[in-house]
Amino acid sequence: MIANHYPEFDYEADLALLKQAVIQSKITYPVAQDNVGQTWRVYNNRYWPTLYLIDKRGDIRYQHIGEGGEQEIESAIQMLFAEPYP
Repeated sequence: MIANHYPEFDYEADLALLKQAVIQSKITYPVAQDNVGQTWRVYNNRYWPTLYLIDKRGDIRYQHIGEGGEQEIESAIQMLFAEPYP
């Protein structure tokens, strides 16, 4: 998992605050800071939060908008893990 942080508010662009939030939230995966929204635009994203699952070929195979949906997301992850490598 890799998170992409695109700040909604100006203060969220501060790298020190982002680092502090990652530590406080006990996030163990990499978090990219995307202050100019470059990645956000590449994915044509419109909503906070949005989760994308990308398969072994680099194709988006699942998208979840909003919070919740943990069971459905877990099922989608397991399905992708079970697929053979191309």
